[in-house]
Amino acid sequence: MVQRLSRRCKTLHFVGGREPPRGPRQRLSSPLHRVEHPEPGFLMPPVRHLPAVALAAALLALPATLPAQGAAPAQQGRLALSAERLARVDSFFHRAVDQGQMAGAVVLVLRDGQPVYERAFGWADREAGRRMTPDAIFRIASQTKAITSAAILALAEEGKLALNDPVSRFIPAFRQTTVAVRGDSGVSVVPARRQITLRDLLTHTAGISYGRDTLVSALYTAKGLGAAAGFGWYTADKDEPVCATMERLASLPFVAQPGERYVYGYATDVLGCVVERASGMSLDRFVRERITAPLRMEDTHFFLPPAKRDRFTAVYTLGSDGRVVRAPEGPRGQGDYAEGPRRSFSGGAGLLSTARDYARFLQMLLNRGELEGTRILAPKTVELMTANAVGTLFSQDGEGFSLGFRTLDRPGVRGRVESVGTYSWGGAYGSEYLVDPKERLVMVFMVQELPNTQGIGQRLPMLVYQALVEAR
Repeated sequence: MVQRLSRRCKTLHFVGGREPPRGPRQRLSSPLHRVEHPEPGFLMPPVRHLPAVALAAALLALPATLPAQGAAPAQQGRLALSAERLARVDSFFHRAVDQGQMAGAVVLVLRDGQPVYERAFGWADREAGRRMTPDAIFRIASQTKAITSAAILALAEEGKLALNDPVSRFIPAFRQTTVAVRGDSGVSVVPARRQITLRDLLTHTAGISYGRDTLVSALYTAKGLGAAAGFGWYTADKDEPVCATMERLASLPFVAQPGERYVYGYATDVLGCVVERASGMSLDRFVRERITAPLRMEDTHFFLPPAKRDRFTAVYTLGSDGRVVRAPEGPRGQGDYAEGPRRSFSGGAGLLSTARDYARFLQMLLNRGELEGTRILAPKTVELMTANAVGTLFSQDGEGFSLGFRTLDRPGVRGRVESVGTYSWGGAYGSEYLVDPKERLVMVFMVQELPNTQGIGQRLPMLVYQALVEAR
């Protein structure tokens, strides 16, 4: 069954017993929360006057979106979650805000393509008195990687590239790369044993780090990368196209031989340049025309449109007392996504998005490449994209890495409650997401904390799965 995820669906509030106070600049929500329904004009009553459990039960009894043309509505048993148990999600995140562990966040959960939980907590900008809203725009950092991987696979489907192609076919500077090696006499630089392929980049087995390793950090800093680029991955302040940066990267030594081990770094930024060279258009334009516009991800951009400034979230960091404080300006804080040069489109960490937008992208993958009649990738391509492609190079204990995601290959690994086959990842600002094909679940957690050391979003899966107590 093809399910539809509507952008127009308003917030589903599973309220943990209270409504947070409005800040002085809070945007008021509509008194009626519309939910799309097979009967046009169906309106839900105002939610703020209903008890939490009664409200949640009423919401769960209603279909949240229209099914796709010709498809039967989802069965209630397929969507059922315990309303009482879902209220625990509210309690946990309210407490995290109250205790200063985070300034604010958005949580969105879909089942069978329909929203079963959506909630905004805390502040989008605490100092400005602006409350968090479900349509808040976040810096999603490495959540960009999956979208760039999808772009590469879309080009592979057209025959414009092959996954085993050498990167040098598109970026000649990568024809002869080098590797830094530590020996008894210090660090030496040796030639790579073979050329790096696009598949190496997709699986992070190219040996390319973010240049902050002691082995190479001084060399990377001298060329404006590594520590000189914020935390290594930050390029929004660069006044040059991404391909110029990646050509400079090719002149630096990497930290492992191609295919030797999993190394997380600039690999997907290199793929962003490959997208530009293979398609003949900028990464920004390709992503917009081939992925975000067809999926109606209207709030996903590399740089913030001025008209959306009032929805942009502030970045926070941990203060000396363990509570969050506003991060500084610049690449280690607020960044250049609103006022920067707008020239470097980072395929590895450059996008801004909302929970709703990113959930549409993930739902497309869960639907095997299609959403609401729009096909982005073929079903077999999605299978390839989401299956472990590195064996045990990523982990020895049952987690793998595909062409863009961490995969769960064995039940109960590291105490994880998700189903085998789940794929997931996150971003440097603390955001997390996962797709569980067995349970037909999509989860998105958005927050802005850099560096993110508390891992609050990693608690979300258990909080959601503990509410799955009804029979399918």
